[in-house]
Amino acid sequence: MNAGGSLHVVVPDGIEDPGRPSGGNTYDRLLCDHLAADGWSVAVRGVAGDWPWAGKESCRALEHTLGGIPDGSLVLVDGLLASAVPEVMVPASRRLRVVVLMHMPIGRRGADDDSWGREGAVVGAAAAVVTTSAWSRDWLLESYGLDPARVHVARPGVEPAARAQGSAAGRRLLCVGAVTPVKGHDLLLAALTRIADLEWRCLCVGSLTRADGFVQELSRDIRSAGLDDRIVLTGPRTGAELEATYAVADLLVLASRAETYGMVVTEALARGVPVVAPGVGGVPEALGETPGGQPPGLLLPPGDPDALADSLRRWLSDPDLRQALREAAARRRAALGSWPETADRVADVLAKVAR
Repeated sequence: MNAGGSLHVVVPDGIEDPGRPSGGNTYDRLLCDHLAADGWSVAVRGVAGDWPWAGKESCRALEHTLGGIPDGSLVLVDGLLASAVPEVMVPASRRLRVVVLMHMPIGRRGADDDSWGREGAVVGAAAAVVTTSAWSRDWLLESYGLDPARVHVARPGVEPAARAQGSAAGRRLLCVGAVTPVKGHDLLLAALTRIADLEWRCLCVGSLTRADGFVQELSRDIRSAGLDDRIVLTGPRTGAELEATYAVADLLVLASRAETYGMVVTEALARGVPVVAPGVGGVPEALGETPGGQPPGLLLPPGDPDALADSLRRWLSDPDLRQALREAAARRRAALGSWPETADRVADVLAKVAR
């Protein structure tokens, strides 16, 4: 632990808003809490905007926020704000000790928005970059040719949780994540349609306001498939309500097109709930395996509803598979990292930059 020192943390506005839960917001909030508990003087500054492409007014607000921080100060900036605005971040990095906390890289080579060049300039100017997975670190190093000594990994921790009971038949499926194209709920629907002959029910827990058109189309497709009594879009759940949802879940199901880590994977495993998910980005890292080498779930090819349907059919039809995955999830549960460990890793980086 590296205690002490002053730290300014610049994050998207509303990380405490229960109506907008996300892995990034949870990470930012808990990291700040644990750094403060470890003796850091943490000043959190929220900047409103539809980040990362927030528009000129929000960019001016970010510039104003950073401009109000004294020269030489240590500043941790959420990559969602930083990645697309080198015109703000590069000058700020010349007078501040900037560490970028990269939840999800936005760079796309050849994109019309020049996301590749813009993000590359930002991370190249920062004193250090913290990523939330080894996959993300490798991607940044390969993409932007950064000095490996300046790019660090601090995986999300997980809160201790009671083990879920689970039902014998394993029919209670759970998907946690904002309903957006990136999270692949359309792929999940396609897979569930293919196993409509089996008994199951799927709760999709997550924001319904991030992609209104996508949510409306998905809802229509669910009704058209005759599954509106079996696929339920609940909206966001947090706190005790989310805890109660996990407590009765049999299986976490993801169909994401992209994930830098997948905090919901470790949140499920913390409760002994197995996972079926695409092996995209950092998901294999989050899923991990038991000390004996058994995975606590099934990894699938990304973007393949047939493979997802086949895996769910196996789960629902094979009691031995359910038992094996549940036992592996229970063993994996004991090896998950904690939020104090995450904060210690970030504190190490901050202390080095401060020196």
